[in-house]
Amino acid sequence: MADDDPCMNTLTFICLKLIRWTGWLLLPVVLAFLVTGYAMSGRYGFSALTDEKTALTLHKLMHLPLGLLVLVHVVPSVYLALLRWGWIKQRRTS
Repeated sequence: MADDDPCMNTLTFICLKLIRWTGWLLLPVVLAFLVTGYAMSGRYGFSALTDEKTALTLHKLMHLPLGLLVLVHVVPSVYLALLRWGWIKQRRTS
């Protein structure tokens, strides 16, 4: 951790870690979401992977994890952006 950096407090550090972890988790989830969507519609040859009913079931199961990951990824990102732009002031830790 960057203890010597006065601009890096615990909340900023946690936000950065959340953004990085959720970013990596979002990659396969978004790809699977796209693949199942294309498999449902039968486009680009993805219907060869699975039938329409299975693709629809998997696609519906991914709504909640995708939404949660996006939320956990976006909220800290917006917070850090607002902090960087100076719209909110960072608390000083002592």
